[in-house]
Amino acid sequence: MAAHRKPRSRPAAGGAARTAWTIALAGAATATGFDGAAQAEPQLTPEQIKAKVDQLYQEAEVATEKYNGAQEKAEAARKRIRTLQDEAARKTEKLNAARNALGSMAAAQYRDGGLDPAFQLALSSDPDRYLQGAEFAERAGSRQASSVAGVRRQLREIEQLRGAARVELTSLTSREAELKRHKKTITGKLDTARAHLARIRGDERARLDDRADRSASGARTALAAPGSTAAQAPNARAAAAVSYAYSKLGSPYVWGATGPNAFDCSGLTQAAYRAAGVSLPRTTYSQIGAGRRVSRSELLPGDLVFFYSGISHVGLYIGNGQMIHAPNPSAPVRVAPLDEMPFAGATRVA
Repeated sequence: MAAHRKPRSRPAAGGAARTAWTIALAGAATATGFDGAAQAEPQLTPEQIKAKVDQLYQEAEVATEKYNGAQEKAEAARKRIRTLQDEAARKTEKLNAARNALGSMAAAQYRDGGLDPAFQLALSSDPDRYLQGAEFAERAGSRQASSVAGVRRQLREIEQLRGAARVELTSLTSREAELKRHKKTITGKLDTARAHLARIRGDERARLDDRADRSASGARTALAAPGSTAAQAPNARAAAAVSYAYSKLGSPYVWGATGPNAFDCSGLTQAAYRAAGVSLPRTTYSQIGAGRRVSRSELLPGDLVFFYSGISHVGLYIGNGQMIHAPNPSAPVRVAPLDEMPFAGATRVA
């Protein structure tokens, strides 16, 4: 029996060894699959990685403009709620005063035994004043009925105000949820962009940054002085906006920011015109409709210039085919050529 058992044990051991070898191979293959997600991706050049990052920045800016729009609507809803609450409080105060007056009338009638004022006057010991008193009683009854009707009307008005406030609160809740969604999208895109940038070696990244800096510097030196550029603007407000934009060169890009020390693209143009006394909407897709549309050949300093098919980026034109804009988190407010992005349209707001 032992002789029969021994041969059987060897194949089992061999099978176990083969099984272990198979599992090891499978584990290695699996590990390669999980660990090699980046390896499976074709090796990208720094320029290709930079292009991916730029695309992520552009997608993040689309989400940023949606965030800005939702934030603007949320703030408008908050203001309407405050207005409705203030109006309801004022009307409630008036209602309480009217209720107190009615309470005083009721108490007076109760103290007088509940008799109608006309009967009390008819039994008066001064008959000469009867007709005059009866007329007064009729007017008093009419005023009381009017007071009751006024209280009912005020109650209806207050309930309408409260209903409107509930509608605005529902809208605000929806906008706040929208803000969270857009914020999540923005931060996700920017985190992915940072991860891609981390794959570029320091010397290669410095080379790319230097190329971008030389391009921006060349665009700036090709321009006239800020005062001369502003002088070419169609009016004083456009000139003031251009001067403001020049004063903010080098300020960091921060999504959702409207100054004075950091900006996103539409935040910069809004702040520039706010400094000039002109109120602009918050978002790119609202700003393009805030003035008179002009063609590219008609551009003058101070015009707003828009980019991409979704109107997701805006800059301030300063002449000679150049603009000042807040590009993305990798670059500060700077001078750039219009050809840097796909041109979508322009607006003259001043």
